[in-house]
Amino acid sequence: MVKLIASIGGIGYIKGGGSIAAAVWALVWYFLQAYNPNISFQIISLILITILGIWTGNIVEKDWGKDSSKVVIDEVAGVALTLVYVPVTWYYVLIGWILFRFFDIAKPLGIRKMERFPKGWGVMADDLLAGLYSAIVLQIIVASKFLN
Repeated sequence: MVKLIASIGGIGYIKGGGSIAAAVWALVWYFLQAYNPNISFQIISLILITILGIWTGNIVEKDWGKDSSKVVIDEVAGVALTLVYVPVTWYYVLIGWILFRFFDIAKPLGIRKMERFPKGWGVMADDLLAGLYSAIVLQIIVASKFLN
């Protein structure tokens, strides 16, 4: 069960699983928010995903190694943070996903250093920082009314 959670139902076993898992969560977020925008859902789900990610990351490290690509719950947490307080439009969700993947893959501005934390903390910390940077850039885009 722990491996199933860490890999988001097995998505982590697929090549490009991190991008796929982040895209799946972005779509889930979009459809849930489109019918019932709820900031409480966004924050509670982010907290729960983060707690589950730390917990599962601690457990699967002994079998899969440090920060295995099979663990994709961290990408879900990162994109969840990116989308908090974002207007519910497909283009903001797409831009958020692209920004998150950029920051997660390139790992600029200290993101790579977050991987040094032990076990599940390191698995989650770099993606959460990538999500935070993505959220800041996305909120600037939203505030600029560039796409409105």
